[in-house]
Amino acid sequence: MNSLIYFFVGIGLSMDAFSLSLSIGTTSPSKKNIIKTSIIVGIFHFIMPLLGYFIGNIFKYKIIGINILTFLIFIILAFEMYKNKDEENKSILNNLTILLIALSVSIDSLTVGIAFGLNSEFIIISSIIFSLTSSFFTYIGFNLGKDLEYKYKNKATYLGIILLIIVALKYLLNV
Repeated sequence: MNSLIYFFVGIGLSMDAFSLSLSIGTTSPSKKNIIKTSIIVGIFHFIMPLLGYFIGNIFKYKIIGINILTFLIFIILAFEMYKNKDEENKSILNNLTILLIALSVSIDSLTVGIAFGLNSEFIIISSIIFSLTSSFFTYIGFNLGKDLEYKYKNKATYLGIILLIIVALKYLLNV
């Protein structure tokens, strides 16, 4: 029964990764970068709950600056998408942005890990489930974004930029 609960929590944790990858998918990233980003997002969604679990008793209060940092990362990514929208090879994925994406979408996994640490949950099983679901949803989001870009060209890129701004505002307003 706990595995089913972890699966649904994993889906919830994966929605930021999905929406971000959907947005960035409209920039036509390479298959290699899609797979690489999906794997790295999965790794971060495995590591962050573990890290949160082990520091759960040390840091019991939410770090305020994390939401602002995540907001800024998403706004920068939206700006990069806008700046590169007319270029032939307009993907914004590189090693640095892949790491920033993985970090920004896995912060909520850290807080879940802290909660699990305080409640003695099965952290390894839950982290594996979070990792697999986030990798899957990231991969699906990228491919859906690429399909939208193929069908709707720049309109899909503008939609991706709007989605990034909405997700950024979600973090800024903490809703």
